[in-house]
Amino acid sequence: MSNIARAFDHGKAFVAFITCGDPDLETTAKVVRAAAENGADLIELGIPFSDPTAEGPVIQSANVRALQNGVTTDKIFELVKELRRDVKVPMVFMTYANVVYAYGGSPDAMHKTNATDGLERFLDRCAEVGIDGLILPDVPFEEKEEFAPACRARGLDFVSLIAPTSESRIAMIAREAEGFLYIVSSLGVTGVRSEITTDIGAMVKLVRENSDIPCAVGFGISTPEQAGRMAALSDGAIVGSAIVRLVEQHGRDAAGAVGEYVRAMKDGITKEAIGIRQ
Repeated sequence: MSNIARAFDHGKAFVAFITCGDPDLETTAKVVRAAAENGADLIELGIPFSDPTAEGPVIQSANVRALQNGVTTDKIFELVKELRRDVKVPMVFMTYANVVYAYGGSPDAMHKTNATDGLERFLDRCAEVGIDGLILPDVPFEEKEEFAPACRARGLDFVSLIAPTSESRIAMIAREAEGFLYIVSSLGVTGVRSEITTDIGAMVKLVRENSDIPCAVGFGISTPEQAGRMAALSDGAIVGSAIVRLVEQHGRDAAGAVGEYVRAMKDGITKEAIGIRQ
């Protein structure tokens, strides 16, 4: 069992997403530690990208701020290395294929040879600093073989996503998924939603019929009640925009607010799971 899968083996999991470098890496380190100390079972670290196509305005703005502040992939690797001195929960990178391919600074990064070199260097560094997996929302299932075997060779999970539009492909994706399966709750980009109307139960049922891999629901979750409902239908809930917004609001003092929020979300998941929601 991989480290990521273990995050789901002691009950419903809460997964926290944090954009690295917003407003600075020192704050990111404090926020990650606060999330881990207050119940996050798995942490997604967003590597900023100039064109984050899956992200809504909250996380897009965080990407812009981080890049303007001089955050680089190498600096984020050093951050993770430092965090691993005491943060034990699994951590995965969430970013985009161009970031991975371009790692190493080649001026011709998208040439296939250089792109492959960039991928190898990137994954080597992931394994070196203690990253457990990789999520690339712009890589479709049909292209995962460009990444998954290289990840596997280094003990990393290449995490797959399924969306409401996946339909007949859900079974196929589930059978080959690693670590956990990221269920996208809604069409469109990330962001807080007042209501999630997708039939998550039907999607999870298809996953269960074809795989025993854990699955967690993300996109649009912001309240303990929503997190509890989604976790009751699956194995956990993923929250990004609401956390990133707290960091935007509180700046360098965000760790306390994020810790309180994570604790409330984890409590919401736990209460729903044991059937004592009040």
